[in-house]
Amino acid sequence: MTVTTTTSAATGAASRPAADRRDPLDDPDPSRVADAAATENLLRCWIRETGMSRPDGDVLTVDLCSSGVRLEAEVRHWSLAGWHRFGEVWLGDAGVVDAATVAALLAREAAVRRDAPPHSGADLVARVLDSVRRVERHVADRRQHPDDAPATTPFLAGEQALLLGHPTHPAPKSRESLTDAEAAAFSPELRGSFPLHWFAADPAIVSADSAAAWQAADLVASLASESIDLPAGMVGVPAHPWQARDLVRRPEIAALVRSGLLRDLGPAGPSWFPTSSLRTVYRPDAPVMLKLSLGLRITNSRRENLRKELHRGTEITRLLDAGVEDALTEAHPGFELVRDPGWLAVDVPGERPDSGLDVVIRDNPFTAEDDVTCVAGLVAERPGLVAGSRLARVVRGLSERTRTPVAEVAAEWLRSYLRAVIDPVLWLYSHFGIALEAHQQNTLVVLDPDGWPVGGRYRDNQGFYYASSRLPELQRLLPNVGSVSDTTVPDEVVDERLGYYLGINNLLGLVGAFGSQGLADEEPLLALARDHLGGLSFAGGPVPGTLTTLVGSPTLRCKANLLTRLYGMDELVGPVSTQSVYVTIANPLLTGSP
Repeated sequence: MTVTTTTSAATGAASRPAADRRDPLDDPDPSRVADAAATENLLRCWIRETGMSRPDGDVLTVDLCSSGVRLEAEVRHWSLAGWHRFGEVWLGDAGVVDAATVAALLAREAAVRRDAPPHSGADLVARVLDSVRRVERHVADRRQHPDDAPATTPFLAGEQALLLGHPTHPAPKSRESLTDAEAAAFSPELRGSFPLHWFAADPAIVSADSAAAWQAADLVASLASESIDLPAGMVGVPAHPWQARDLVRRPEIAALVRSGLLRDLGPAGPSWFPTSSLRTVYRPDAPVMLKLSLGLRITNSRRENLRKELHRGTEITRLLDAGVEDALTEAHPGFELVRDPGWLAVDVPGERPDSGLDVVIRDNPFTAEDDVTCVAGLVAERPGLVAGSRLARVVRGLSERTRTPVAEVAAEWLRSYLRAVIDPVLWLYSHFGIALEAHQQNTLVVLDPDGWPVGGRYRDNQGFYYASSRLPELQRLLPNVGSVSDTTVPDEVVDERLGYYLGINNLLGLVGAFGSQGLADEEPLLALARDHLGGLSFAGGPVPGTLTTLVGSPTLRCKANLLTRLYGMDELVGPVSTQSVYVTIANPLLTGSP
């Protein structure tokens, strides 16, 4: 991998061995790769969440006053967009330290600075260690089986590409409670697959809805018919195998089984592939994908479908049919929302019917002919593998075929991406007050045969927000919209969230990938993005507050993944405005600072 580096001498480095200029992610030992990746993530989080400035030389110094120590990290590449690259990390004169040590020290310092309980970092450190262990296995397996061909479709290859995970999360691959044996089947990074686990439920305890031509129970029954013989009069309900094992231990589910209202039929049928979220499963030959409840803690949350999220899928489908999709298609014909038009769930007694046995039915428009991939998979590093990320392979391939410098291709590629993906999301917010949680994992880019962005897709029923000031307009399209989906959010919160997910995570993350992977300097790309966004007009709609902030404010509000993890916050619980920690950062689009 090619990275840039600063050139001044490191303070106090004379007594140390000469820096190894090989990229740590290319180390032949997968355990060292995993540890280096985790350490980089922790440092990126710390820099962003504490507002650290670029060091004068090629050493980043982090003073940890609460522990009376100093970390020093070799700077391989300083990213204006925040995707920094580092080499070895030293603890004063004690020598090179690992990710576990860095995590413990940063957690303690953050807890003291924010007056949090001194034990707050224990869970964070445990999650970092779990993530490191899993990344080590991902890297080792992919080096043994590097070919993407087994994925069968470009969509699935992208879902399986995230070996290291989110570059600014302290524990992106932590999967608490997942055994090593289960990981082989349930991990997209290991190209796992598995049959669904089936239950049969009495109709009296089943709720369902569909905004499509089919009924949810009928469509699921057609999938079940490939696998099992449903008992007469019962409704088939699929579950993730891990979830099925966990569910039967829950008192409310056990009571339904004892009563005969719910029957455990076991695993059966063809194998499904986990996508990058783990809980959404895909088969290239199936008409739908299934978003299953999964009680694992993945990154910051337990991933069980909430009833309000089930309603969001059908509600947004009905809004699309009420005129939103026609207007979006006319304005941006290459951009679509992947629909979640139906759901099926088992109810349990009590105020909340959520049982953990809930399934979202998602359209599956992705065939082997469609070159569509999630953006996170496109930019994902491929440690030690030839040609790097798919983004690097695409851009360098275009450069060779067109005999154009790589940096110029990168700029044109980014310009095309802005038109195909970023503009439609802002247009939708401007014209309808509908904001999409369009981070890189929820955003898909469509590539033409040469590799240029020509379209975009957004997925995830969980990530829709309605700006409260625009609710009356939406209710004219669909009466009572937002009443059961709990989707209406104050405008200022929507602007903040869209600014982070679309502006920082998605757009700046892409710019950071170009820079950290040696494809282009970030400064001209940031200028290109700023000029493009500043020139947008929205005939018939107001300029989104998010856009005004991105192109006009010296600071942005940014999700703080390390602090959110430090406080043990579950981002699926509670109001949108309090689900995670946000901090203020300098706006790289204006200041050139991370």
